[in-house]
Amino acid sequence: MPSCVLAYSGGLDTSVILGWLMDRGYDVHAVYVDLGQPCEDRQAILKKAQDIGAISAQIIDAREEMVRDFAFPCLQWQAKYEGMYLLGTSIARPIISKVCLQVAREVKADAYAHGATGKGNDQCRFQLAAEALQPDVTLIAPWRMPEFRAAFPGRTEMIAYCAAKNIPVKASVSKPYSSDENCLHISYEAGSLEDLGVNGVEAVEFGMGVSPQQAPDQSEEVSIDFESGVPVAVNGQRLSPLELVETLNQIGGRHGVGRIDIVENRFVGMKSRGVYESPGMTLLYDAHRYVEQLTMDRDLMHLRDQLSPVVAEMVYYGFWYAAKMDALLAFIKQAQHVVTGSVTLKLYKGNVILARRSSPNNLYDEGIATMEGGGSYNQDDAEGFLRIQGLPLRVQGRVTPRKY
Repeated sequence: MPSCVLAYSGGLDTSVILGWLMDRGYDVHAVYVDLGQPCEDRQAILKKAQDIGAISAQIIDAREEMVRDFAFPCLQWQAKYEGMYLLGTSIARPIISKVCLQVAREVKADAYAHGATGKGNDQCRFQLAAEALQPDVTLIAPWRMPEFRAAFPGRTEMIAYCAAKNIPVKASVSKPYSSDENCLHISYEAGSLEDLGVNGVEAVEFGMGVSPQQAPDQSEEVSIDFESGVPVAVNGQRLSPLELVETLNQIGGRHGVGRIDIVENRFVGMKSRGVYESPGMTLLYDAHRYVEQLTMDRDLMHLRDQLSPVVAEMVYYGFWYAAKMDALLAFIKQAQHVVTGSVTLKLYKGNVILARRSSPNNLYDEGIATMEGGGSYNQDDAEGFLRIQGLPLRVQGRVTPRKY
């Protein structure tokens, strides 16, 4: 009998897929990759897979690895897809594929299955990661199979299938939107959010914090320490990568930090609307940039900023395990070695305000930058500098005069 490993979330789609794969003669090994999903009952999810009939079901904790080896390098790159999205879901997919393939190797499974749809980005991220890690992988994507879509054209049919199979599901036909979560963020999309007339941040019941309107009337300060571009401490307490993100999620969440509502361009070509909350990572991105402003060479920072959208796009599309990404990760590790320092942020009703910053590698020299008289910068030097810079402009201006 053929066997497969299923990336299992415990939700409606993967529960139906688990039963459907069994109907097709597969022994299914269900793998729940624990990435710090804040609103999920892990033991209940494990029991559900066992009750449905999975030949094995296990929870594998990859939280620390995801934050340390995936999220923090993206932070060092200041990678934001289309200038806003902190890539919380995108970061998670390559490590899910990696873990599932590790299990498949252990149990000698014939295939790897996932529940991503044929319209979205996740199918790309799962498959591109899997093929990079195991080029001969057999991948089962039911939503791309006509027979599966014919059997389940909508949620009504999926819920009916679960009822007939005695598969417990919390979903209802009228669920207003879908969500995906991990310790970095929660995303909300589909359902009522497909209507751009709906206020996304009002329609969603957020799981990681309060709204800015409900946040405390008093501001709160939080300090974050970095070493070589890696966050290492909050309020003077050294923490593991996971502990650090979880701590900042609590602090940022209670002040309504890190909510966005965007229309983004999916890899498959369509535009989609997503609402995201990412309180801890929002604080880290802001604090990290403030330390960089003190410590990074201008040309190096500008080069990094030019490449940052490239990195964000690669992560969003699913090319984590690619030669270009390997080189870019090596580059950023070197570029960040001076980014050490401490930043204090003031949080108030969704706002993140810089309070203080310091670094042992501080390149800011008040004696040079001062607008007062004296100092170590000789303004006479600017005369020759600008005559040299303006030379090509003067030549061009004589040859091809501009009207003004």
